[in-house]
Amino acid sequence: MNRYVVSRRIARGIGAAYLIAAFAGASAPTSAQSGDPIKIGFSLALTGPLAPNGKQALLGAKIWEEEINAKGGLLGRKVELINYDDQSNPANIPGIYTKLLDVDKVDLVNGPYGTNLIAPALPVVMQKGKMLIGLFGLDANKEFHYTKYFSMISAGPKPSQAFTEGYFQVAAQQKPKPETVALAAEDAEFSRNACEGARENAKAFGFNIAYDKSFPPGTADFSPIIRALAAANADLVVICSYPLSSVGILLTANELNFTPKMLGGAMVGLQSTVFKDKLKSKLNGVVNYETWVPSPKLLAAAADFFKVYQERAKAAGTDPLGYYLGGWGYAYFQLLGEAIEGAKTLNDEKLAEYLHGHEFKTIMGDIKFGPFGEWTKQASLQVQYHGITDAANLETWRGMSYQTVLTPDDQKTGELIYPYAKAK
Repeated sequence: MNRYVVSRRIARGIGAAYLIAAFAGASAPTSAQSGDPIKIGFSLALTGPLAPNGKQALLGAKIWEEEINAKGGLLGRKVELINYDDQSNPANIPGIYTKLLDVDKVDLVNGPYGTNLIAPALPVVMQKGKMLIGLFGLDANKEFHYTKYFSMISAGPKPSQAFTEGYFQVAAQQKPKPETVALAAEDAEFSRNACEGARENAKAFGFNIAYDKSFPPGTADFSPIIRALAAANADLVVICSYPLSSVGILLTANELNFTPKMLGGAMVGLQSTVFKDKLKSKLNGVVNYETWVPSPKLLAAAADFFKVYQERAKAAGTDPLGYYLGGWGYAYFQLLGEAIEGAKTLNDEKLAEYLHGHEFKTIMGDIKFGPFGEWTKQASLQVQYHGITDAANLETWRGMSYQTVLTPDDQKTGELIYPYAKAK
């Protein structure tokens, strides 16, 4: 994307934000007294297709708020979280973040969830010089290179490639090695970025791309897509999609008995209990990214949090396990809190400097940031689902019996079942 297009995107975002702010017409005190709470603003998807994930993150954030206030707050002040429902709609983001900054007068902002939502938030916070920690933004800063942006996602220094690198790595180890790959991506910010990374991975691991097409968000009938993929007759099929499309594609693939040698890649949604429950045995054989699983090694640092989360999830009306985004919703506020305590300030510039200069320990892992806010080390996982029956329930999803971690090597729990049909 050229600089003109990026600048035009920024201008549109800022213009829309200020228009909404102008109509808000409210005001707040211009400075906080030392006894006032530290106000941190953010949006999350609490309705719309991303709500099953956004609700997890909100409960995680609220648990952090309660815990930090029980310890006396930050810098001797209580913390108050101010959040809005962005309805899973990127068009709502500029207005929400302008209201948080200009009307609610928050001290700091944290990001929304998801690449598609973080991208329109960045122009607003950039114009204000604010720091932003984005929750699960895949290469959201690639056009902006904003030095006060930090990515709470384990994708590492090459984020677009991270979610499918493990997929191609294990595919390349099979004998005989598969030769061709088909790519299908939802036409949205996250999936475009993930598919761009899949193309790079295909080249790096020596696969020929036999099919490479996108489909529009809101697609209801996936049978033409599956039939086109079947006609391409590629060994590997990589799908880059958001939750409703991920579910629709797998339902259709099973209905049409579509069995390439490997299927999966960067499908958002399969990590959440509600979608696992919908798909059950139709998940078998799929190889897909994960950001965290309850393996003994990873659970050790987060067990106390998940005990609290799972006790409260039913009353909160959210995912009963919280493995996909509950822990991360806690951890990205934990990260911000550690930076505030370490830098001993709420100044965005100084907080950004502190985040760039230190390593942080969170319940989701240890983090060190590169120059544009990506992790210096990739920690994304690639898992394969297997052995799932249609009697699967919450206790199935609570553990590791139905999934094997394939990559990275230091988290690996087993071997790939290959080809895909063998695991079905």
